[in-house]
Amino acid sequence: MTSFNRKWMTPTFLVTLIGLIYVVGVLLTNDGDLRAFILLGTQFSEGDPAGSEGYDGQFAYQIALDPSGAAPYLDVPAYRYQRILYPLLARMLAFGQPGLIPWTLIIVNIAAIGVGTWATELWLSDFRMSRWYALVYGLYGGQLLALRADMTEPLAYALVVGAMLAWQRERRLWALAAFGLAALAKETTLIFLAAYALYSLQQRQWRRTLGLCAAAAPFVAYQLLLWRWLGAFGVGSGGANATAFSPIPLGGWLEIATVHFGAFLIISLVVVPMSIIPSLAGIWLSGRRLWQGLAHPVIYCLLFNSLVILFLPASTFREPAAMVRLTQGLVVSMLFFGALVRSQRILNYCYFWLATNVLLLKGVAGTP
Repeated sequence: MTSFNRKWMTPTFLVTLIGLIYVVGVLLTNDGDLRAFILLGTQFSEGDPAGSEGYDGQFAYQIALDPSGAAPYLDVPAYRYQRILYPLLARMLAFGQPGLIPWTLIIVNIAAIGVGTWATELWLSDFRMSRWYALVYGLYGGQLLALRADMTEPLAYALVVGAMLAWQRERRLWALAAFGLAALAKETTLIFLAAYALYSLQQRQWRRTLGLCAAAAPFVAYQLLLWRWLGAFGVGSGGANATAFSPIPLGGWLEIATVHFGAFLIISLVVVPMSIIPSLAGIWLSGRRLWQGLAHPVIYCLLFNSLVILFLPASTFREPAAMVRLTQGLVVSMLFFGALVRSQRILNYCYFWLATNVLLLKGVAGTP
């Protein structure tokens, strides 16, 4: 029995098991209705301006149902279509059968969370750090929130951590392919690709820099296709009612105070410890290493993902669920940086991010 436990009781196994239990729990509290994961709003699915909004995963579902004809059911078509990989993969696994798509959307996300956790385990092991820190990756609130609402983050970040692991192990072609696919799952993963490209450029590794730029080519080509097809590029600050990125650090967060100070205080209780303080710490940690003349792609990943948090729009800061999703890049960067510099203190602090699962309490029976 002891041998069995040692073989199977890994972070990946535990995370996958918890994910499955969570899925069963959501189904049981919603009478087995798979639409509980889609969170379909009548405002877009039925064209009712006074209807319910639903949540972002409904757009992945609509694209999976009809990849070429979903635009009327999307809030900002080009923005939603740019995240094409997840719905297309779900559709392929369902063999185009509409009744199976709600299942495959869930299956893809559980599998992606498991694979991403496994890749994180391997990264930690390569740097001789405990593989159990991978629980931070697999059980982070952003992962389970995305599982709860059929969103793209699990697939996108599984590809990112896979790319980082492959690059570290000198499997460059696999890394480039994974980076390229990650961008088609969610555009924010381009931050990691940019970090690796800047490092390679700084080191005058011209072929690697060119390869990393080529990895972004499918995303760029797809943006041009969206512009020709839908009349707009997909890249933007968000879906319907999104505000612009702030030109002032933390301006989006502070803007909320000018509208409703009480709401600002409540939102700050979540975003300050979850995103703002870690981003400032990330800037300090990465900046200090670079000042000392040390360089590594992961250091740039931490710096870039930390800086992005500071310039997020008010429309993102005011929605805790959106913040927990966007902070996932920072979580990945901090975990991998902690392993790189072999700092148990940094990795131990990362466990605090598991508290973000409190945000799921509302989402078990309703909209996140």
